[in-house]
Amino acid sequence: MGGGPPGDLYLRVKLEPHPRFRANGHDLQTEVPLAPWEAALGTTVEVDTLDGTVNLKIPPGTQSGQKLRLRGKGLPRNGDGQRQGDLYALVKIVVPKELDPKEKELFSEMAEVSNFDPRQV
Repeated sequence: MGGGPPGDLYLRVKLEPHPRFRANGHDLQTEVPLAPWEAALGTTVEVDTLDGTVNLKIPPGTQSGQKLRLRGKGLPRNGDGQRQGDLYALVKIVVPKELDPKEKELFSEMAEVSNFDPRQV
C-alpha cells in the first residue's frame, strides 16, 4: 500500500486539457480572437470564464500575443489564504480570408495612406 500513516488517503489529480482554457497553476489562459480594426481602435468583447461571461475592454493599439488579465477569474484555491488565480486573455488578431469588393477597397485605401510599417516596430 501507500507510505502514509494508516487512515490517510492520498489522491493524485491530473487536469485534462480543456477546449477553451489552459491551466498554469491556479491561473488560466484563453484565446480571444480580434479583427484588425478591433485591435487598432479598441472595443469591448465577451470572454467566457468559469463563472460565466464577462465584458473585457480591449484598449486601442492592442497587439497580437498581448495578454490581458482578468483578476480573480482563474481557478479557486482551497483554504491556503491566497486569492483566486487570474484568467489571462491572449489576443489573437484574425484577418479575413476573403474580402468583398468594398472591404478590399478600404484595405487598399488604408495601405496607401498609412505610414505604419510592422517590420520597423
